[in-house]
Amino acid sequence: MTDVADHYRQLLAPIYLWMAGGADGALIQGAADLALLGITPTNGTAAVDLGAGFGMHAIPLARLGYRVTAVDSSALLLQQLRELGSGLAIRAIEGDLLDFEPEPTALPALVLCMGDTLTHLANAAVVGRLCARVARLMAAGGRFVTTFRDYTLPARGDARFIPVRSDADRIHTCFLEERGEHMLVHDIVHERRQDGAWRLRVGHYPKLRLDPNQVVQFLEHAGLRAHREAGPRGLVQISAVKAG
Repeated sequence: MTDVADHYRQLLAPIYLWMAGGADGALIQGAADLALLGITPTNGTAAVDLGAGFGMHAIPLARLGYRVTAVDSSALLLQQLRELGSGLAIRAIEGDLLDFEPEPTALPALVLCMGDTLTHLANAAVVGRLCARVARLMAAGGRFVTTFRDYTLPARGDARFIPVRSDADRIHTCFLEERGEHMLVHDIVHERRQDGAWRLRVGHYPKLRLDPNQVVQFLEHAGLRAHREAGPRGLVQISAVKAG
């Protein structure tokens, strides 16, 4: 079974900006997500974006005046973040989410883990460790927000096929396959070559079938006040606050 880092390096990272609809549209969408969360301009407040990718949320955060530590395992996506966020207060770090360290001078008042990042972790126990680390390293009064897709419901019939994006030269479809506590995500990418013929590339990797209520419990066990709600684009959203 291909792990997440290998799958992104071999297949997804090179087309991820395309999957998101291009940089301009993705950054507009990221800014809209922040606005829905009530995140407003600031003057140098520290923040962390876990699974930052090419900067869909890190860049809008920095534009609002945050000093952002952006963590991701993909060197290619972080390079795109550096290029798109050139001149902004963003510190890009390639590494594992569980090893993240805030900037030395200030604990973050805001920690984001958006998209479907949490489901990339190996199991629920690892998610619990991440929640505990966030709670420990976040400033008093700080806020943690995560979104992810709920894969706990069975995948059946045509619902297992998800069209991601298509244009004249590329078609990307996902196929979901249950595998115990994981959902195997098969990425199927057709690309038109320069000679006009189509090339097929495929790969698969596991996503955790993570119970949102369990994430709330992890955060509360770590001392945060947490609640679950509907998030953007069909995702579950969980927000948590550390006592001041």
